[in-house]
Amino acid sequence: MGEIATSERQITLFYSSKSVRAKQAIAYAETEGFALQKFDILKRPLTGTQIAEIAGRLSISIGDLVNQEHPAYTNLFEQAEFSDDDWIKMIRNNPEIMKQPIAIRGDRTILVETPTDIIKI
Repeated sequence: MGEIATSERQITLFYSSKSVRAKQAIAYAETEGFALQKFDILKRPLTGTQIAEIAGRLSISIGDLVNQEHPAYTNLFEQAEFSDDDWIKMIRNNPEIMKQPIAIRGDRTILVETPTDIIKI
């Protein structure tokens, strides 16, 4: 069992309050009447365990959670090979570089790429 509590009755959404896509996804979900539990990763940083769990739920590497095209990433880091621990530290210290929003419902997890993706969960 992971550190992130999930339920079939609500969507747990990890997002950045600065993200237009996240704001649109939240608005869409609320319009559709979905119960949401929202976690703004800029106000409430994820733990290393949560980051690893999200990557595992998405079946991707922890490094693949990082948006390497985000200006904060390109300004702070150079392209290189990093360990999982390095990626976790980067995300924890710079949460804006994490790909998001990420929606979890029960045992399903998706990276929301368009606001309407939220209905897939």
